[in-house]
Amino acid sequence: MDNLTAAYFLTVVVPVFNEDASLPYLFQSLKDYKAKASVRLCVLFVNDGSSDNSLSLIKEACKSDRDFFYIALQRRSGLTGALKAGFTHAASPWCAYIDADLQTYPEDFELLLPHVNEAALICGLRTKRHDSGWKKVQSRIANRIRNAVTHDGFTDTNCPLKLIRSDLARRLPLFSGMHRFLPALTQLFGEKAMGIPVRHKERAHGSSKFSFKNRALPGLCDLLAFIWMRRRFVDPVVAQDNLQTQEPTLR
Repeated sequence: MDNLTAAYFLTVVVPVFNEDASLPYLFQSLKDYKAKASVRLCVLFVNDGSSDNSLSLIKEACKSDRDFFYIALQRRSGLTGALKAGFTHAASPWCAYIDADLQTYPEDFELLLPHVNEAALICGLRTKRHDSGWKKVQSRIANRIRNAVTHDGFTDTNCPLKLIRSDLARRLPLFSGMHRFLPALTQLFGEKAMGIPVRHKERAHGSSKFSFKNRALPGLCDLLAFIWMRRRFVDPVVAQDNLQTQEPTLR
């Protein structure tokens, strides 16, 4: 069967885990943006094993909007797994990523889209972040440590507003914390990544799934995983093949 997302230029991937409080606002915000977007886009919700009413709300939203689609994972895979699943199942030329908590504005994809011919990955860079002082300090330290290892040149890789060329997105290796290393992975594949300033706002509905406790040690492990993967990285390029359709040979 045909993948319906192939009819669009852009698939906005939205990982969802227990966000039933924020979903109604998210649906409306995405509808509003979709109506005035500069490209034809659809939205792909990835339900990551939610235990609340998220999946039911997503199904209802998809029934009422022909440009809304969903996949539901069999078990929780975490943000990286949900994001990778969305990239894998999107058939449009480009994918986008936004969090369900609406701390970034879908309209700001319009700041990234003009650069699709300049880079394979266009990342939002949050300006005037509306987070607690402690959270800003954590992020600043984490970004400095990550950048010292990856040398990707990015000051904010955790911004949940990104565009990525779909063929590249499907090639990305899956490991925990992959979403934090998208610029470095893009560069590892010999592609260009660039950052564009975008807006940021406080979470208005629901609660954050991340804290210092569940980010510090896992973040360090993710960094070690990236170091190991970079040293073992292989990206074979085919020079010749005979796989194209040919007339059958009679024998």
